[in-house]
Amino acid sequence: MTQPRSMTPAILALALGAFAIGTSEFAAMGLLPFFRDALGLSDPQAGHVISAYAIGVVIGAPITSMIGARLPRRRFLAALMGFYGVMNLTAALMPGFASLTAVRFLAGLPHGGFLGIAMLYAADALPRERRAQGAAQVLLGLTVANIFGVPLAGWLGQEMGWRWGFALPGVIALVSAAAILKVAPRVGGDPHARPLDELKALSNPRVLWLLAVGAVGFGGFFGAYAFLTAAMLATTDAPAYGIPLALAVFGVGGTLGIWGAGRYTARLGPWRGAYLSLALMAVTQAFAAAAVGNWVLMAISSFLLAAGAGLVIPLQARLMDVAGRAQNMAAAMNHASFNAANALGPYLAGLALAAGWGWRAPGVVGVLLTAAGAVVLTAAVWHDRTARAPAAIAG
Repeated sequence: MTQPRSMTPAILALALGAFAIGTSEFAAMGLLPFFRDALGLSDPQAGHVISAYAIGVVIGAPITSMIGARLPRRRFLAALMGFYGVMNLTAALMPGFASLTAVRFLAGLPHGGFLGIAMLYAADALPRERRAQGAAQVLLGLTVANIFGVPLAGWLGQEMGWRWGFALPGVIALVSAAAILKVAPRVGGDPHARPLDELKALSNPRVLWLLAVGAVGFGGFFGAYAFLTAAMLATTDAPAYGIPLALAVFGVGGTLGIWGAGRYTARLGPWRGAYLSLALMAVTQAFAAAAVGNWVLMAISSFLLAAGAGLVIPLQARLMDVAGRAQNMAAAMNHASFNAANALGPYLAGLALAAGWGWRAPGVVGVLLTAAGAVVLTAAVWHDRTARAPAAIAG
């Protein structure tokens, strides 16, 4: 069965929004040394700009999920993406640390809600046997962003100024919002939905443990990657194409990593898949620390960091099993947990740099956070098994 023609343009419009989100989120890390120098910031301050966006995602995900429970999804998705575009364009105009940090926080608010609701919108509008494919096609925009959008934003930041790197995803987001309004079918929200019911996902310990795994374990990835560009500039004589190359191979690695994570999660199951993901992340972060000082090895480490970062797949697979009717909130909060990691990792890596640990510190911090994520995962497995044991005995 082929995908209905009526949904193909809509999924492309939604994927374009995901492309804008992926470009903005990851390009900010590549732009860090440029807006740091232009605004006279320290490395920890520049890291706070990145963390502010991630905190916005964490706070915005549950709020937008509840607000959008009853609203027509087409208009709500367009509104979220329109707001996202305006905030990115506004960030490109900010004159200093405080204002840029505040606007990046606001830009993060629609991130989790858009991706979560867009996935459900695409899934619900397709026949049952094609639902997973529709959701995956929306998320494909994130992967493609790391291959094309992020390197382009990095090149703009290097050649024309960091403000162009933020303006690019802003323009793309506004195009996506207009396209969603024009081509997406009028699929309404549930008029009988009770927004507060979505909060039940946040009172489910099995959901919360999984979100904690992502928030802690994936912090290692973001800690290692956030300062990669700055470390390359500070410790190597990389050619002009070195940074765009590192950003481009990151996107290729991410594509292969997500594909591989889907394969081994299907074979091993969510729990073992998560353990394997964390092990791969620790190895690649250790390599990133060892590669500092050699721009070729650092570009390779960019590829490996992304290729090993498939933790989102086994965690999402398990969340679908335990979230019950709060699938919307769980989908949004999964993205929120990884952005909590995006706040935690660069923050701790920035502290390590400020303490004088040197440019290998982000990779070392990454390994430590990933190890902590494995401890949290073990606690999550233990809780899941003990929670199911009484039900099995009662049965």
